[in-house]
Amino acid sequence: MPDMQSPIAFLRSQFFSIPPYPTKKYTGQTIIVTGSNAGLGLEASRHFVRLDAAKVILAVRNLEKGEAAKRSIEEATGRTGVVQVWQLDLAHYESVKHFAKRAQGLERLDILVENAGIVTFNFSIMEDNESSITTNVVSPILHSLLLLPKLRETGAKFNTLPRLVFVTSFVHWMTQFPEREEEKIFEALADEKKARMDDRYNLSKLLEMYAVQEIAEQITASPKKGKVVVNHSNPGWVITEVMREWTGLKLFIFKIFRTIFARSTEVGSRTTVNAAEGGEETHGQFLDDCTIGERSPLLQDKEVQKRVWSELAEKLENIQPGILQNL
Repeated sequence: MPDMQSPIAFLRSQFFSIPPYPTKKYTGQTIIVTGSNAGLGLEASRHFVRLDAAKVILAVRNLEKGEAAKRSIEEATGRTGVVQVWQLDLAHYESVKHFAKRAQGLERLDILVENAGIVTFNFSIMEDNESSITTNVVSPILHSLLLLPKLRETGAKFNTLPRLVFVTSFVHWMTQFPEREEEKIFEALADEKKARMDDRYNLSKLLEMYAVQEIAEQITASPKKGKVVVNHSNPGWVITEVMREWTGLKLFIFKIFRTIFARSTEVGSRTTVNAAEGGEETHGQFLDDCTIGERSPLLQDKEVQKRVWSELAEKLENIQPGILQNL
């Protein structure tokens, strides 16, 4: 796809590129989708259940909303006994570790979709970072690495190709990432005086994508048994409630533009399901409109990627000693 910084390319994608309706079966498979009580995660989970998955686990912060999502899926698909609701709060590392420990008891794990995330313009600290860095970057990577052995085990045991899918975004094109000039990137991002919160979501997606690329490269180089495909997908601009902090005229104008330009949540979720069926050719790739897409020049800077990963890896080891051995 052309440079996503081009308005023409963006409009072409939003209006003229319709992701295909998913038809591939997931018979017998166990799938975890984070942030699945609403939005993209809910619609992707609905597709997985419709497509004959044996077990779909909704990993959600709010169990009551998760149960409502479960009922919605069961009513839409006519399938019961498939959806389970498990608690996962990405703002807290202990919740992530507890979820992963519970998931180790699953007979199999075929697909893990790291979809959950937040958009906030208000600076606050959660754990050891600004909240969106914890929720959109550190916790999803922590969660995926804790569950990577289960994915590998499933692939080796059932002779399958498990997938680890991250829902990222075209907004990684929209940040200039000046914090990369700091001596310690994550320390700078946790400094309220330096925080550029209007750009924080864009930057959080870029940082997550650096980590995804690093994970894919290390899995490729690993001698461990059990292949796992790791990829990340762009759903485009989708109708969700991520801008819930906005009010008044700002929200009104945003909703007008969203109505004109944004895809429906269901259409956007097709990109996630497509990534979950991606073959080995998608390993390490950024999928845009269900094809291998172009990444921003920043994302192609391996030196910056290594710096981001080095700092993130140190954080992960402090949270869960030995976790990097899972790679």
